[in-house]
Amino acid sequence: MDSNLARALASLTTGIYVLTVADGEHRHGMSSSWVAQVSGEPPLFTAAVDNRHFSNAMIARAGAFALNVVGARGKELEDYFYSAAARRPDNLDVIAHTLSPILKMPWLERAMVSIEARVHSQMIAGDHTIFVGAPIGVRIGEPERPLTSLELDYVYLGGKEVLARDRTGW
Repeated sequence: MDSNLARALASLTTGIYVLTVADGEHRHGMSSSWVAQVSGEPPLFTAAVDNRHFSNAMIARAGAFALNVVGARGKELEDYFYSAAARRPDNLDVIAHTLSPILKMPWLERAMVSIEARVHSQMIAGDHTIFVGAPIGVRIGEPERPLTSLELDYVYLGGKEVLARDRTGW
């Protein structure tokens, strides 16, 4: 990707989320920043998941997932799920979580908000799958400000592409 396009895409600020999924006995989570509400009635939101990621096939099989909103005090969640240590199956074994009441998806205890959602629809968009989630249940945790991409030292641009920021934001 050319550097001007990378900087342009990095300027699209996003929230920081962790998508989690339970598929049989397996539990997995992944850092996600490509999430957006797309409908008010019915309420729907999207989450883009790399086609090669563990979570992609698990979400497709389970037909459900959880969206965990990372607050400013939960930055260690982003640090863990973006790290090499989390790039393995069953990576929730070291993260405190409970299962959501209806769909039994993992809700992270350190998340400021957790939403369990059924997959309403999905579509392939390049190297990612866009899952449209229909919220079924919500857990509200400690009140705090959501973490955004502006607070990170890097911006995920897809695949292995990451743009590191310096003190000016780039």
